[in-house]
Amino acid sequence: MGTVRIGISGWRYASWRGDFYPKGLAQRRELEYAATHLTSVEINGSFYSLQRPSSYARWRAETPDDFVFAVKGGRYITHLKKLVDVDTALANFFASGLLALGPKLGPILWQLPERLTFDATRLDDFLARLPTSTGQLAQLAAGHDEKLSGDRVLTTAEDDRPLRHALEFRSPTFLVPEATDILRRHRVACVLADTAGRWPKVEEDTADLRYVRLHGEHELYASGYTGRALDAWAERVSGWAQAGQDVFVYFDNDIKGYAPHDAMALLERLR
Repeated sequence: MGTVRIGISGWRYASWRGDFYPKGLAQRRELEYAATHLTSVEINGSFYSLQRPSSYARWRAETPDDFVFAVKGGRYITHLKKLVDVDTALANFFASGLLALGPKLGPILWQLPERLTFDATRLDDFLARLPTSTGQLAQLAAGHDEKLSGDRVLTTAEDDRPLRHALEFRSPTFLVPEATDILRRHRVACVLADTAGRWPKVEEDTADLRYVRLHGEHELYASGYTGRALDAWAERVSGWAQAGQDVFVYFDNDIKGYAPHDAMALLERLR
C-alpha cells in the first residue's frame, strides 16, 4: 500500500478565521491547528518569495512527527526565468531553508504558467537539474549567490533521503506523448489538476507518486466539492494507493473556505 496524504494549499487565510479556525485562535497557532486535522500542507509562500530556514524550522516544530509538507517551487524559476538559465536560482531556492524540514520534507511542486508552451529540450534540461535526494539538494544549495547569507542559508542535510518532484503545467501544448515520456524518464509526477475546466486535467502515471490539486469543482478556487465528487476522488485515491503509489492531494479552493472542510471530508472517507 502506498501512503496517502490529504491537505490544503497554504493555511493562512483571513476568511477561514471563525469558520475552520475557531474564533479567538491565535494566528500563530493556525498551522498547528490545521495539522491536527489533516496529514499534509502545501507550502505556497515559497512560490512568491524565498523563505527563511527559521520559518521552515518553526513549521516543522508546529506539526506532528508524522506530518509532511510539500513545497512549491519559486515563480522566479518557473514564471520569470521560464526554466532557462536557472542554476543560481535553483541553488538559492534550495538554500533558503527546505532542509530545515528534515524528514517532513515531501515532494516539491513546480507549477508552470499557462503561456509557457511545451519545449522538449527546455523541459528535459530543467528536470535533469532537479535533485533526487536531500544530499543532492544540499550540494546544489551550496552554489547559492551573495543574495543569501548568514541565517538565511541552510546547505546541510540531516540525512540523505530520496526527494521527489511534481510538475503542474497549464498550457495544452504539453498534452503530447513526448512531454509524458520526459516526465516518466525523470520520474517526475504529472500533477492531476482539477480546475473547473480552466486548464488541462491530465491523469498520467509518470512516477511512484500521484500528486493531485483540487482547485474547485465548478468554479475555480471558489466552489466546494459535493459528497458524490468526494466519493469519486476517494475511490481513485484508494486505487492508486492499493497499486503501491504514494498519493498527495491538496485542496486549493480556498476563496470561500471550502478547502479545509473538503480535505477533512475526503480524509474521513479514506479512513
